[in-house]
Amino acid sequence: MKEPDDQDPERERPNRSKSEDRSSRSHAKVLEDAIDQTLTEGDESYFEDDDSDMEDKEGSTSSNEEDYLESGKTSQEPPAPVEEEEEEIEKKISESFFYDYTDLVAAPLVTPDSGIPLDLLTLQHSFGYDCRKRANLQLIDSNSMIYIAGNHLIFLNFKTKEQSYLRSCSGEGIGAIAVHPHKTYFTVAEKGHFPNIIIYEYPSLRPYRILRNGTENAYAYIDFNDTGTLLASVGCYPDYTLTIWNWKDEKPVLRKKAFSQDVFKVTFNPEDDEQLTTSGSGHIKFWEMALTFTGLKLQGLLGRFGKTSTTDIEGYIELPDGKVLSGSEWGNMLLWEGSLIKVELCRTGMKYCHNGPINQIMLDEGEVITAGSDGCVRIWDFETIDTADVIDDSGLLEIEPINELVVDKNVKIFSMIKMDEVGSNFWLAQDANGAIWKLDLSFSNITQDPECLFSFHSGPIEALAVSPVTYLMATTALDCTVRIYDFSSKNFLTQMKFKQGGTVLIWVPQMISYSGAQICVGFEDGVVRILELYDPKGVMVFAGRKKILDADLCLRHVFKPHTAEVTALAYDRDGEILATGSKDQTVFFFEVEKNYKPIGYINTPGPVCQLIWSTKFHSKSTLLIFCENGYVLETPYPAVEEGPDHDVVSYEIHELCMKCFHFSSIKSKILRSMEIERRQKLKEEKEMIKQERKRMLIEDLGEEKANELLAQEEEEIEEEEEPLPAIFIPPIPSPILCGFYSEPGKFWVSLGGYDSGFLYHCEFPPYDKNSDFKTQKDEPFDFCILENTEDNPIHTITFSINQTMMFCGMRNGAIRVYILDYKDILLKTLKNYWHFSMHDNNYGCVKGISTSFDDRFLVTVGADSNIFVFNLFSELELQETIKAKVPSPRLGIETETIPEDIEDPKAYSIENARRKREYDKLMKEVQEIKTKKKENIKVLRNQFLHFLVMNKELPTHMQFKRTDFDIDSKIRADINKNTAHKIQQVEKELAWDKEKHDLGLKKLQRRFRDPLENDTVIVHAIKSDHTITSYRLVKPSKYFKLKRSSLAERRQSKFERFEKEGPGKKDSQKDTAGSISIQEESIIDKGKKFRPKTLSEIMIENQIEKIRKLIHKAEKAQLKILQRKKEWEELYKSKPDDDYEDPKDVQAIKEAQTYMGDFNLKTAADYKIPEHMRINAAKKEEELGQLDSLVYRKKRHMNKCIISLRDLKLAVVEEIQCLIQELKTIHSTLHLSKHLPIPQVPQIYPDEIPEKRFQYDEETLVKFKQKQMKSEGEKLEQGRQSSSLSTGGGFLKLSSGKDGYPTTRDSLSRSSKASYGLGLDILKTMEFEKTEPTEVELEITKRDEVKHLYMQQYLSDRIQELITTFDAELHLLRHQKLKLDTQMKLSDLHHVTLFQEMLLLKNFEKQENILQERVNFLDKEEQDMQVRTERSNTDIFYSRRKKFSKWKINETLKEMDEKKNEINTLLEQEKALYVGFQTALGENNKFANFLMKVLKKKIKRAKKKEVEGDADEDEESESSSEDESSLESDEDESGSEDEVFDDSICPTNCNPALFELALQLREKRLDIEEALVEEKKIVDNLKKEYDTLSKKVKVVGANLNAAEAALEAYQREKQQRLNELLVAIPLKLHQIEYVVLGEIPNDLSGTLVFSNHSLENLQKRIVQLQDENNKQHKLNKECRERRKMLIREKREMSKTIHEMEETVRQLMISKFGRVIDLEALQTLSVNTTLEELKIRKLRKELVNAKEMKIWEEKIARMRWELMMKTKEHTKKLQQMNDLCIEKKKLDSRLNTLQTQQGNAFQTPRKADIVAKEKITELIHVQAEQITALKEEIAVLRKKGGLILPPIQSRPEDTMKPMDH
Repeated sequence: MKEPDDQDPERERPNRSKSEDRSSRSHAKVLEDAIDQTLTEGDESYFEDDDSDMEDKEGSTSSNEEDYLESGKTSQEPPAPVEEEEEEIEKKISESFFYDYTDLVAAPLVTPDSGIPLDLLTLQHSFGYDCRKRANLQLIDSNSMIYIAGNHLIFLNFKTKEQSYLRSCSGEGIGAIAVHPHKTYFTVAEKGHFPNIIIYEYPSLRPYRILRNGTENAYAYIDFNDTGTLLASVGCYPDYTLTIWNWKDEKPVLRKKAFSQDVFKVTFNPEDDEQLTTSGSGHIKFWEMALTFTGLKLQGLLGRFGKTSTTDIEGYIELPDGKVLSGSEWGNMLLWEGSLIKVELCRTGMKYCHNGPINQIMLDEGEVITAGSDGCVRIWDFETIDTADVIDDSGLLEIEPINELVVDKNVKIFSMIKMDEVGSNFWLAQDANGAIWKLDLSFSNITQDPECLFSFHSGPIEALAVSPVTYLMATTALDCTVRIYDFSSKNFLTQMKFKQGGTVLIWVPQMISYSGAQICVGFEDGVVRILELYDPKGVMVFAGRKKILDADLCLRHVFKPHTAEVTALAYDRDGEILATGSKDQTVFFFEVEKNYKPIGYINTPGPVCQLIWSTKFHSKSTLLIFCENGYVLETPYPAVEEGPDHDVVSYEIHELCMKCFHFSSIKSKILRSMEIERRQKLKEEKEMIKQERKRMLIEDLGEEKANELLAQEEEEIEEEEEPLPAIFIPPIPSPILCGFYSEPGKFWVSLGGYDSGFLYHCEFPPYDKNSDFKTQKDEPFDFCILENTEDNPIHTITFSINQTMMFCGMRNGAIRVYILDYKDILLKTLKNYWHFSMHDNNYGCVKGISTSFDDRFLVTVGADSNIFVFNLFSELELQETIKAKVPSPRLGIETETIPEDIEDPKAYSIENARRKREYDKLMKEVQEIKTKKKENIKVLRNQFLHFLVMNKELPTHMQFKRTDFDIDSKIRADINKNTAHKIQQVEKELAWDKEKHDLGLKKLQRRFRDPLENDTVIVHAIKSDHTITSYRLVKPSKYFKLKRSSLAERRQSKFERFEKEGPGKKDSQKDTAGSISIQEESIIDKGKKFRPKTLSEIMIENQIEKIRKLIHKAEKAQLKILQRKKEWEELYKSKPDDDYEDPKDVQAIKEAQTYMGDFNLKTAADYKIPEHMRINAAKKEEELGQLDSLVYRKKRHMNKCIISLRDLKLAVVEEIQCLIQELKTIHSTLHLSKHLPIPQVPQIYPDEIPEKRFQYDEETLVKFKQKQMKSEGEKLEQGRQSSSLSTGGGFLKLSSGKDGYPTTRDSLSRSSKASYGLGLDILKTMEFEKTEPTEVELEITKRDEVKHLYMQQYLSDRIQELITTFDAELHLLRHQKLKLDTQMKLSDLHHVTLFQEMLLLKNFEKQENILQERVNFLDKEEQDMQVRTERSNTDIFYSRRKKFSKWKINETLKEMDEKKNEINTLLEQEKALYVGFQTALGENNKFANFLMKVLKKKIKRAKKKEVEGDADEDEESESSSEDESSLESDEDESGSEDEVFDDSICPTNCNPALFELALQLREKRLDIEEALVEEKKIVDNLKKEYDTLSKKVKVVGANLNAAEAALEAYQREKQQRLNELLVAIPLKLHQIEYVVLGEIPNDLSGTLVFSNHSLENLQKRIVQLQDENNKQHKLNKECRERRKMLIREKREMSKTIHEMEETVRQLMISKFGRVIDLEALQTLSVNTTLEELKIRKLRKELVNAKEMKIWEEKIARMRWELMMKTKEHTKKLQQMNDLCIEKKKLDSRLNTLQTQQGNAFQTPRKADIVAKEKITELIHVQAEQITALKEEIAVLRKKGGLILPPIQSRPEDTMKPMDH
């Protein structure tokens, strides 16, 4: 019986007429038609090259479905051959057909006839989850999810946590799973050799369909389309085949290679099933199902990254419009359009969308959801992403997520799927770090926190251990966790997390921990930890504990014996020693009873992979050490030394008798011996056959003949024997995987690599102390063959308790159970086994396998993160509930101190710590020795200094020189040299610091000092405490005088452009065309002589002048008529329309609308911002710059005033100092009682002269140095700073004293003069001091005293005046500054507001520029489509947009009208042609029908050859074919009327002239028809252009309106955001008029800040508006009265006009008899055409007369010549006559003479005959000449005759004179 997909390859391909009919259907059904076609034609496919498409082949069909249903099991055999001509109908699969799951599912492999039951192991539970497998989480219903676990599909109810399982059918693993959109089916894509895709029905789990031969090894991803009718699958290495399946019919639709690298994902476009997308390693590809002429094809377009770095793409989503949004490795999103990246999306500030790869992208409810490896789920706006576009060359666009959910730390979301819960937005998330999360993405007030539903190991599970007393197991992995499970009750209990990953784990034996509560774990950093498991319910509960678990772990011991990862742990059989092995090639021993005290370690020749202690059946306790590189060691029990180990330098154990076995490969020898044995057996069989044949031949033929025949056959059959397999030793030793003891000194070992496939039984050689392990080579002495393990070695082995079963974990994830005899350690019965694949076959190597303490359960862990628990008993024995007992906590465990954990991976190991301790101890001893030496040197140095002091105390002649103390002079020189070298070295070392500090000083100066225009100056008053401070004025900011072009350069509106151009502007093109056109002028030949005009010319000129006058008169009349029409038009034009509005009124209304009325506030929702009030960042920056400029100028002016005041104080102080000096001089001459108190000199404060801080002298530097010397550690650096200050530029070094101030010249001169005058007086008094004063002198002295008293008082008053004046100036300036401070504070507030507005506007500027550019672009496009026309009315400013310009469409319409007029003209010409011909025929013409047929006959005319486009040629060919067909039909019709019709011959009795006229008119008719065809084509093209322009006009107008609306909305949004900014306005209390009950309310939010002046203006305006309103009412009333009067006058004028028109009509009838057109009568003056023809006739006659005259002159000349010739000929005739007469006379004489002379002269002479002939010929020639001359004369007499040249006589014809 055939399968549904069985094919008949020899059947012919059926007719494709049906497919051709289907190809004409709509595009929406292309896919269904293509599928139907493919299914009809068959489903067998084959692979071509990598990029070849799948070709459909023939298939067999059957009309009877029941035949197939009765077929039973499926058959894989090929169908039987049939005849090619026989047709079979393809079998259709029934909708109710299901496969039998038991026939499909993979069963365990059991050795035949072994009696091992198939259900030896029954899967009880799965604790693992392959969290790193793509899309390994699918929701099958609202409560259940499915995921892949090795060779099983797990159904997990996440509410009840119950599991159910579905086994793989191939037995080689599951590649991918998918769920049908309706959740009624799910798909399992297998692994293996050409694996199947099996579709199961849910919830019955029955196999529904099987899809075969879709890939070679495994499937990577599968996906249903949105409707569930198609399935897409993509394969793994090596083919990467993409297949589209019609899964219900089990048929492939299309197939093609997806890519040449790994493909991660394939999905259908939800909006279009014909589009697919695949992504993978370094690529993304877009696929489309295209219906080509060869059938349906799958066409792929590879995405090109362009400037973007190539990336692996894990997640993507197809958008509804065909674009694709994908993730990247660095975390940004890529928006693909076509096959190119349209834009790369990132977050604001160029931050990545996710910190790591984006693993999945979903589109849900109009939002884009992204899940990344950073553990975040972000929600993005779909519209923003869909409309995203590049705005600069970077290709990046910044967007921000709408919402964000950070799941947890150390979370890596790999995939997400939405849960089917109504009214909620819950998702299930696959965490690649080992968890399944439930996420709430509703982002509301009641949003739930992320919930971890299940937690698992992440990555390969490294080790497994089972409790020796209960049903507990412990696992560890590189995810840094140790987990505890209760596998009997199927519960996860607890976990403990560390800094490093675990690599090995064992349960501490019961003899050490009786309750089985301790676990020993080794980690990848070399640390070993002892953990204790306990039930926390038995521990005292402390306050603050949130939740009590069923179990908990605590740390008991921690130590670090190794520097690399720990690979093996083992307790000896007595539980006294713990051995640890590591990849650092060491084995460490610990004493368990003494808290794991280190015993020592041994070195191994290779990395340790397994440690096994000998069992109790061995006499000695030995440790079996397996190394990865082929070494196996056996070491005895290490000796345990009592006492402290402080003096031990190293823990290495040297004297330990270790046995070593270095494995040497014997596999090639085994294979060779097996081949020899096979050949030997074959030979024996042949020999037996040969003997039997010999016996039969002897019986039949006899012995001799039989021997001869056998010998002959042997010679023929003799063959060369093939060589035996060579002995091969692998160059790299095969790694040891596992092993175990068999007997003392013997062991079994399993190897990988070349030596896999066997278990080798080995024995240690005797111990030799001098042997070298590296050179040693040992071979096993026995082996066991393991079936089907050549490439699948055993990785781990364990035995049941009774040793009757050996459980093996294989590399491909399978479990093999060998059934042994009791205590068969030698494996003699290793034959029968049970084998079944459980873990993943590719990467699910079994890392650990163990049985429970009672052999009821088997537990396995694998590298695929899966943990399986199997039941070794039947179901009946397991019905009782079993639950593991968690060990109770020890007494006082809660109070025990937790040992300090080793978290640093670089921490010292035990051995390294011991060595470090010894090294530190040694270094300490060395340091003590150094210290003692230094103390001795110090004592010696003090003694030497004492000797030097004693030497100085000696007399000089007895003192030793300093050089005498030198033991060697070179030593001091070397010391000095070394000191100088060290100083240079220090300078070099500190050069960088010096340069650094110099640069730092310069940077500080540039940053803080250079921007300042001047320092802050504080001027103090002298008497009062008042001060005035200058502004710390910084140089102008960047906004100072800033002008930036941005939206200020936006496009002008159409009204603005029109206003700018002005209403009177004319069409430039028209003016230019008028100016370029040049009038043609006649050119007169200047060399032509003047001659008098003839009468004919005068008549012509008179006629022309007469016509000109008539024409001028007619034109004048016409011009008058036109002028009158124009006046009428202007009059009618000036007539206002019914809706006419006065421009003044319009202007007034516009002003009123602009400046009056109830306006919306800026806060209103419908507020429309006028264009002149629109603000942008550039304008705001300019405004900010103006404010800064104003503030800067005011502050600068105030600073100048304060500096001037400071300078004034300096001058005042200086002058006061001079005055005080003068006072002191005066006081020296006056008595003390007359002294006035000397005023105190005003103080100059340091802050009044801040620039002095940077002026220094030597004394200042010395003080600074002394101050810096006090601080330790900064001497050198601070010294460099002071030196840099001394050399730094920009500082002024003064040589004057520190208190010296600059003095003015006036003060100096005054002080010098005063001091000089006083000095003279003092000298004078001193000179006469000793003498007695006279009266005069006394008088002079009194006068001087009075003068000095006056000067004293004056100087004191002057000092007080200076002080008072200065204080008054300061007080006045201070008052001004306070006012300015108030203004500056207001400006600061305003500055803050402006700056906030500018920042806000800058945020809006980017999008605003985009909108403005779009508006400008559309406006420009609209302008390009417009043609400017003249405007005549000024009110066009207020007309609508269409009145601005005339569209090109109007030109097109105008051109169409012109063409239509031309067509009408041609039609009229054709009609006139027929009418004229009918007139020419006349009435009762019997040939009228014939001639009319001739005229109307359609004939083919030769077409002009023109080079046109293909489209034009096609149109012409079609039109010509149509014309030809119509012509042929017309000819046929005409032929039917008249059988004989020939238009080439004029019938008898028919007028030939009419016949010729008919032919000529027919040609004209054909010309007219051709012209009509051309004009119609042009009209059609114009119509198309008109339609195109109309559409474009509408599109551009709509887009422009939309863009302007968007811009207006954006401006409104910007204004609203500006309105939200807070503006601070300081007010005084009296300015607040809003009071409630006499108090200012707390809430002033509803108040309005308004100026009193504006309020007064508004109140005045109210009165003005009332007055204006009254005036307008009065004016309106007057206008109404006037309107009534005008209507009445209009009615009367209309009546008068009607009467006058009736009078005119009566006059016309009475005068002309009918109503005529007076305008036509006035313009009817002369027929211009007729007159022009007459003038042309006269001119032609004049020309002909001139020509006749010329010919008459020529005839006269020819006549004269003829007469002369006649005379000449007559004269010649006369001469000839004379000659003839003379000849006659001579003849007669001659005759006479002849007769007289005799007979000799009887005959005529020869010369006479010749002469006669010549004369005769001459006569003939002359006669001919005469005839010719006569004809010529006759011709010349006729008009237009042809003048021939005269006939020239030949020279030989001229007659020579005859000799007489």
